[in-house]
Amino acid sequence: MSALPGGEGTAGVGGMPAGGVPGSAQGPADDARTVLEVRDLKKHFPVYGGLLRRRVGSVFAVDGISFDIRAGETLGLVGESGSGKSTAGKSILRLIDPTAGQVVLDGEDVTRAPVTRLRALRRQMQMVFQDPYASLNPRLSAATIVAEPLRNYGGVPAGEIRDRVVALFERVGLTSESMVKYPHEFSGGQRQRLGVARALALEPALIVADEPVSALDVSVQAQVLNLLMDLQQDANLAFLFISHDLAVVEHISHRVAVMYLGKIVELTDRRKLFEEPLHPYTQALLSAAPVPDPKSRRRRIILKGDIPSPINPPGGCPFHTRCPVVEPRCRTEVPPMKTVAAGHDVACHLHQ
Repeated sequence: MSALPGGEGTAGVGGMPAGGVPGSAQGPADDARTVLEVRDLKKHFPVYGGLLRRRVGSVFAVDGISFDIRAGETLGLVGESGSGKSTAGKSILRLIDPTAGQVVLDGEDVTRAPVTRLRALRRQMQMVFQDPYASLNPRLSAATIVAEPLRNYGGVPAGEIRDRVVALFERVGLTSESMVKYPHEFSGGQRQRLGVARALALEPALIVADEPVSALDVSVQAQVLNLLMDLQQDANLAFLFISHDLAVVEHISHRVAVMYLGKIVELTDRRKLFEEPLHPYTQALLSAAPVPDPKSRRRRIILKGDIPSPINPPGGCPFHTRCPVVEPRCRTEVPPMKTVAAGHDVACHLHQ
């Protein structure tokens, strides 16, 4: 299967060709420290049935993923709905406990940390949620929402909290006069800025952003994305950016991991992924993305059927039931993740 031509990248934020978006993400320093290490992470949800409510199976939401993120780097995590992206993000932060695997944050094992230590670790890892309407308490003022982490975790004298909140509001582009407002008085983009300010309050090393702009208009999306990129550059933050929007991912990410049915099938830097995708699933995803040039033509790869149930995933390669270039061994042998070129890992028998 031929790779997509480099001149036919996905549409960028606001309809611009993403490869040429001004201010697109710059790579981290070569000597940047590794902030997050994820090794063979799994999350299986039990399924109960029968009169006695016995366990009859499992939902293999995340089934063995591994990657690293360095300081100042954004790793984009993409895939169809139901591929396990959000579950992976929540498992990394231990908002839900993983079934197996290891998550190491700045050299400390998060997965095995006791509750008392986990509370301290949460200062270093925060989350920006998808829904800017549901993620904010409607009964609290904006200032109280942003100040809540400072009060909960301590470390800031009570007399200095207001000054810190004012500085955070200015940092995310909100006026100090809006601190007395309640969430319903803000627009969607302003609410998401509140969520970003709350995540920044404790000065974390890692932020997991779970589709933070999917509920926003395109023009507001660009504002929030550029805000995240500016904050990353100022504070050397590491981002795990979860999204199904390829244009957004290409705009903000340094590297991209493609998930399918709980597994990562391809991992490489942004430019390689969008110019020369190797896995058939990645090629199909990119072929479905709209091109802003009406004269441009692209061969559309139509995938047959739906994504299999994570309760009963197929044997062999998880993508073989929909793959247009499936081989006999794909149905029985699980392809390992292999480095097929410098900085380009793929789990596909075609590239072993």
